[in-house]
Amino acid sequence: MRVFVTGASGWIGSAVVPELVKEGHHVVGLARSDASAGALTAAGAEVVRGTLDDLGVLRDAAAGSDGVVHLAFKHDIAFSGDFKGAGEADRRAVEVIGEALAGSGRPFTIASGTPSVPGHVATERDGHDPDPAAAARGDAQHVRAATAELALSLAARGVRSSVVRLAPTNHGEGDNGFVPALIGTARDKGVSGYVADGANRWSAAHRLDSAHLFRLALEKAPAGSTLHAVAEEGLPVRDLAEVIGRRLGLPVVSVPAADAGAHFGWLAGPLAANRAASSVLTRELLGWEPVQVGLVEDLEQGHYFA
Repeated sequence: MRVFVTGASGWIGSAVVPELVKEGHHVVGLARSDASAGALTAAGAEVVRGTLDDLGVLRDAAAGSDGVVHLAFKHDIAFSGDFKGAGEADRRAVEVIGEALAGSGRPFTIASGTPSVPGHVATERDGHDPDPAAAARGDAQHVRAATAELALSLAARGVRSSVVRLAPTNHGEGDNGFVPALIGTARDKGVSGYVADGANRWSAAHRLDSAHLFRLALEKAPAGSTLHAVAEEGLPVRDLAEVIGRRLGLPVVSVPAADAGAHFGWLAGPLAANRAASSVLTRELLGWEPVQVGLVEDLEQGHYFA
């Protein structure tokens, strides 16, 4: 299968591309820099130069493919405070790719995030009713959920669309996400902290297991499928703080919710949220079984602290 991949040199994409190549797929990866192009070539992929804003490039590459995996997102401007702008660029890309694939029956798999559902563990059936007003304001969860719903709606237009919702932590060597940020905060503050009682839980998966799920989704997910790349349903954030504190030789402390913003900065909101999620339905549908180490074991291997 000729597969067009956006975000092909990113944290998840750099695992998805080798996963596809080793199974015999011909990968065409979007690259916005010479470094990204070089990494994709080394991984055995064909390179098309462009960015998420080059809609004509996206349209042509999608039209010339047998399937598309959309992983790109403007994380740089999202983390700088413009999540609305990042979300709008993401939506435009999905619209253009969807138009190129309409009526073809070809697969289109996009990345999104597991929802935060107060009171229970999120399943693949949750999170399908994003608040339009919240999305318009740039609320992160609702922005990405609205785009995911757009992708799923393409099933009615002859696209075998699916959404892979990623756990908040996709860990592994080279990770630059939430866990390294939490470790960096601990080093800066001299304590390893968690918010309130730290009982809220984060789901997790190793990025290689997530990459495997993207391949399965591309190859055989039914049109309109919502999938969860979740290996561990929920680890208490306090447990992560305790591992980090032990590895760094720092005290482990509770940070009151009122002080979380000052202590953790942008990380305060995600750190206090409950992001437990199940992947039971995904495993039943596609036979996906994670095989990589869990998050705590990965932390214990030491590479996060090198």
